[in-house]
Amino acid sequence: MAKYLDPKADVVFKKIFAQHPHLLISFLNAVLPLPPERPIVSLEYLPTEQIPEIPAFKRTIADVKCKDKSGRIFIVEMQIDWTDSFKQRLLFGASQAVVKQLDRGQSYQLLQPVYGLGIVADTFQDQDPEWYHHYRLVKTGEKNEDVIEHLQLVFIELPKFKATSRDEKQLRLLWLRFLREIDEKTTTVAPELLKVPEIHQAVELSELAAYTAPELNAYEIYWDSIRTEKTLLLGRYEEGRAEGRAEGRAEGHELGRKEVQQTTVRKLHQLRFPLETIKAATDLSLEEIKKILNIET
Repeated sequence: MAKYLDPKADVVFKKIFAQHPHLLISFLNAVLPLPPERPIVSLEYLPTEQIPEIPAFKRTIADVKCKDKSGRIFIVEMQIDWTDSFKQRLLFGASQAVVKQLDRGQSYQLLQPVYGLGIVADTFQDQDPEWYHHYRLVKTGEKNEDVIEHLQLVFIELPKFKATSRDEKQLRLLWLRFLREIDEKTTTVAPELLKVPEIHQAVELSELAAYTAPELNAYEIYWDSIRTEKTLLLGRYEEGRAEGRAEGRAEGHELGRKEVQQTTVRKLHQLRFPLETIKAATDLSLEEIKKILNIET
């Protein structure tokens, strides 16, 4: 019986979608609100998203950036826990992708659309039953027909998603079921998922046997860092709330964040990850990392 890893984890998510463009094409065509007459046919990954031999991670975020043959840019981010800044983070990244398309003096007519996709394994709009949130620039008024298509964001709340809607595209439902249903507890995979060749391959790429020892170490550290972060932030938050001070909550979050970073640095160092990899994984400077490890500069 095959054992599986959770595709929502950075290492697995990138192994599937950042190393196999045909899988990403299938996923994006299914999930994004693309014009029916302009599906994605081919993709190339942006240079900054080359996958290292030993995958690094940014705590709870995995991201893939690419563009298609017609020049449209796609930014895909997987977030385990919702943070208030995530929406702004994706907006900033997508906006930067719009701005950086043109060199000085080039015509604005050359601008291509940018789609930002944020997949969140958490609930962030408790009062809204919808799980699919599509944002674009629309003229206000009763007739919202005037649309600027060049910047669009989609956020998906996986916990709210239910594969029961007949109004949804079948392939969209199946891809999102793959993200929700496959994890370490999976013993059998639904036959309807395996009937789609691309999802079948994604399932195979989620199997434990597909990963090297360093990748499995990175996978365990990833989840351990999330568990540690949740525990520390919750503890610090409760301390701040008990004190009844807003500054106590802010200080608690910052202390928790630093403790998570220090724990992650030490674990990666014990696994003999290079300092540059630790830097990429934690967003700390080399000086900060050396200080945590008591390495003389």
